[in-house]
Amino acid sequence: MAPDRWRAALQQGWPASRTLLLLAATDTAAVPGISAAGATPEARLGTAAADAELLLQGPGAGRAHALPPLPAGVSPALISHVVLRELGLLERTRVVDLGCAVAPSIPHLRLPAGESAGPARCLSTGLALDPARVAALLQRGRSWGERWNPAEPLLLAECVPGGTTTALAVLQGLGLEAAGLVSGSLRQPAHGLKAALVRRGLAVVAAAGEADPRAVLAAVGDPMQALAAGLVGAATARGTPVLLAGGSQMAAVLALALALAEPARRQELASQVGLATTAWVAEEPGSDLALLLERIGAHWQVRPRLEVAALRFHGCGSAALRDYERGYVKEGVGAGGLALLWELAGRSPAVLAAACDEACRLELGVC
Repeated sequence: MAPDRWRAALQQGWPASRTLLLLAATDTAAVPGISAAGATPEARLGTAAADAELLLQGPGAGRAHALPPLPAGVSPALISHVVLRELGLLERTRVVDLGCAVAPSIPHLRLPAGESAGPARCLSTGLALDPARVAALLQRGRSWGERWNPAEPLLLAECVPGGTTTALAVLQGLGLEAAGLVSGSLRQPAHGLKAALVRRGLAVVAAAGEADPRAVLAAVGDPMQALAAGLVGAATARGTPVLLAGGSQMAAVLALALALAEPARRQELASQVGLATTAWVAEEPGSDLALLLERIGAHWQVRPRLEVAALRFHGCGSAALRDYERGYVKEGVGAGGLALLWELAGRSPAVLAAACDEACRLELGVC
């Protein structure tokens, strides 16, 4: 699929699109100083549940799990909720729990025990996931993708505290020079801390002499990556347009899908996929998503597509939204991809910003 055809497919097919939010957890998120997706390691245990509830129930709804305290700003799930609500796509959104410590109190799918067996171990162990769990998650993703209706574009979102660190580890494990390019939830990405953890985890892979993507996933990955990579590979094989909604974590998913694909299929796979993120990730001085995608493309001889949503919050009345412009919040829960879908549906980014401002004022006094 040519790039203009991918965009046309999203523009024409957005009313039939389906959003899939994958929730996962990793003990990597408990490392002090690694994440701002919750002010403390304990708070991060409930981040995925709280974000999923905000996504589907919206602000001020008396949700079961309060958003964890953040250094500044408000969860990007707020942006995603506004887009899905205003475009009439909430009923076409599904949440999948891949083993979080706290389950969301909304309708969701939790996979069988072998696939949702709790958080991944810290990637520094080099034993993040059992190989059997990796195989089961990859197969689950493939089975869903093989049944996906190509007339329904797939928007894939995630919430995985600690997930940018597992993304860095997987990218480097696949042979990419990704150091310093991967973003994070902190205002200034903790590149040194992440790099130290990744070195320890990948030493186990090197000792085993394995660079197979499944072995890399088992050593330093997370459950979201495994299921998503299988899903992307199979869905694109059916001709489904896929929008990877996020930043570095979705770049790792794309890299895994390409690594797992037969060489003859890689060009076709890349042409069916676009990665969409926010301006706050794209313009972040402490990372470089565009260069990261260039390196992924060069490694597998494809041309990844990067889209940057035009949404900005400079003129918002809510201080928590203006904090995005100060670098305190950047992306997550599909915000960048859904903001792009808003534009592809012919809506104004300024109108979306105003709707987010109103939603933020309703969010239980947070804003």
